[in-house]
Amino acid sequence: MSELSIIIADEIRRNGPITMARFMELALYCPVYGYYERDADNVGKRGDFLTSVSVGSAYGELLASRFALWLDVIAAPDCRGVHIVEAGAHDGQLALDILSWLKQERPDRMENLQYHLIEPSNARREWQRRKLREVGSLICWSSGWKELRQRTGGICGIIFSNEILDALPVHRVAWDRERQLWFEWLVNEKGGGFVWSRGDAVGQGLLEAVEQRVPRPLQDVLPDGYVVEICPAAIDWWGNAARSLSRGWLMTMDYGFDAGEEVMPERTSGTLRAYHLHQAFADVLQHPGERDITAHVHFGPARSEGERIGLRTEFFGDQSRFLTRLLIEATGSEHSWFREDPGRLSQIKTLIHPDHFGRAFKVLVQTKV
Repeated sequence: MSELSIIIADEIRRNGPITMARFMELALYCPVYGYYERDADNVGKRGDFLTSVSVGSAYGELLASRFALWLDVIAAPDCRGVHIVEAGAHDGQLALDILSWLKQERPDRMENLQYHLIEPSNARREWQRRKLREVGSLICWSSGWKELRQRTGGICGIIFSNEILDALPVHRVAWDRERQLWFEWLVNEKGGGFVWSRGDAVGQGLLEAVEQRVPRPLQDVLPDGYVVEICPAAIDWWGNAARSLSRGWLMTMDYGFDAGEEVMPERTSGTLRAYHLHQAFADVLQHPGERDITAHVHFGPARSEGERIGLRTEFFGDQSRFLTRLLIEATGSEHSWFREDPGRLSQIKTLIHPDHFGRAFKVLVQTKV
């Protein structure tokens, strides 16, 4: 067994089977041995999966062009400077692409700008410092939302994330058609590996979250064992981000669903997947710490949480539609910005084409201005 497998197995032996959320937390974020702690090069063609950032700099440049327009609106005498806050920056490449574009194309927007990274991991902070040494004077790190609010007094500007919500720990909940109840799949240890173990009926908190997504009339037609993933951590994350925003925009880009898309006949086993060398694996319990583990984001609860706190939803839709808007705004034409650069055009096609990233990835933008 690997060192991380031993840690997980020891916890199960001491306390009994654990939730998938706890397994995912250890597999991805355990200090030293967690997947996101051990390797800065697990993204891209030579890694385990691709992201919009790994496609090339065009993604960050498009975002920067939109951010500049938002900062034009937000800059006001009542703001003590303006902020861009990125959470889940991995090695810092997206921050570098955004700041490089602003420095060259909108140097006026660099005045009084501070770029914050929310990063609790010392290992990832070190990756980011190396990547961002050219613009290091603009960067400020916070370990979490509380520290960020203490440092800034509230954000005037932009808070955003790219593919962070899909990596937050989820509970794996299934429908027992005969008993007409939802139960939770737990993780147990057996023979040096990990297996699923059926738990009890879910508690009130998880039940309420499930029934918000799967109304009672739908439960009557669900097949036995139908699985949904519930991610309280994503709602907490979005709520903390929304409360940290004094004035400006909150945005995330990720793959997932909105209300009406969450219960589909082809997804009887849920959306949890492990990724290694660009292959997807349904068995997410094997090789913890050596594979990425993700689940599709359910945007409806996050959207509702932001609106409950006082934000207005400005946009929700496919990445294709969002980025095409940015291209048109930036250039007056979908293609003129990249017409003389085949490499950039190729990047844009990957980002917006429905067979690549355009349809699978969604963008949620909420505002408080």
